[in-house]
Order: sequence, then structure tokens, then C-alpha cells
Amino acid sequence: MKKVLVAVDDTKASIKAVESLASLFPCIKPETVVLLYVEKMEGRSLMDEVLLSESEIQTLKDALRESGYQEILDQKAQKVIEYFKKMLEEKGITGIKPVIKEGHPAEEILSTAKEEGVELIVVGAKSRRLHNLLMGSVSREVANRAEVPVLLAK
Repeated sequence: MKKVLVAVDDTKASIKAVESLASLFPCIKPETVVLLYVEKMEGRSLMDEVLLSESEIQTLKDALRESGYQEILDQKAQKVIEYFKKMLEEKGITGIKPVIKEGHPAEEILSTAKEEGVELIVVGAKSRRLHNLLMGSVSREVANRAEVPVLLAK
């Protein structure tokens, strides 16, 4: 496998995703690992696209940037990426391409996978007990819509 995408955030599920990636390739490592972190607008709902126009959403994003909040989100993203990059390197994985995007996590994971031409997507799956759901909404959406294999790490 030449190119793998591993999506990370600030949850324990991301640690499992990185550990699963490392154990999947004990000898022959992928040439490139796209390490993706997606910044998401806090408090955003599924109804935003229905209730707000594209320009209104952009105005909100611009206001976030001007408030200094975006700078804090950017710093957090950089710290998370650095943490997992170091973790991968300690497990002998090189060729790491850090990518930080902004938007809906599942959409950005899928679009980045397509842009980068990856052969495998690795995401952490948060366990839920209600109704026997075994993965979070992001991991479920990625698994259901991906055009390449998806490894759900739990």
C-alpha cells in the first residue's frame, strides 16, 4: 500500500486509529501517510445549510477569524497534528504529510482521500451503546460513502 489517510482529532479514538495503522504495517510501511485534522465550527448544526445561505455561513466564519477564536482553533489543530506525527514517527512510520482542513469532518476526510489518491482510510470509531451503534456519526458516514477501503479502529 503506497498511500494511506489517517484522520485524527482530540479524542481517544484517534489514538486507536494511529495504533491500528502502525500494527497493520509492521514491516512494509506505506510510502505516504496523509495525517488529516479537520477543524469544525463549534455549535454548527445539520440545519445550517437549510437555515443559512452560503454567504451567511461565510460571514460567521469571517467573524470567527476576526475574534481570535480561529487562531486558537489553528493552534489546537497544529498541536494535535504534531502529537500524532510524533506518535507515528516513534512507531517507525515516515513519509507523513500533515493536512489541516476546515469543515464537516466526514466531507473533508472523503474529499481529501480523493484529492490525495489514497488506497486506505483509517479513522477511529467511538463506541456507543444506544441502539447497538458501534461507531460515531463521522466514522459511519466515511465508511458508508468512501470509494476506498476504510479501517475503523475501536
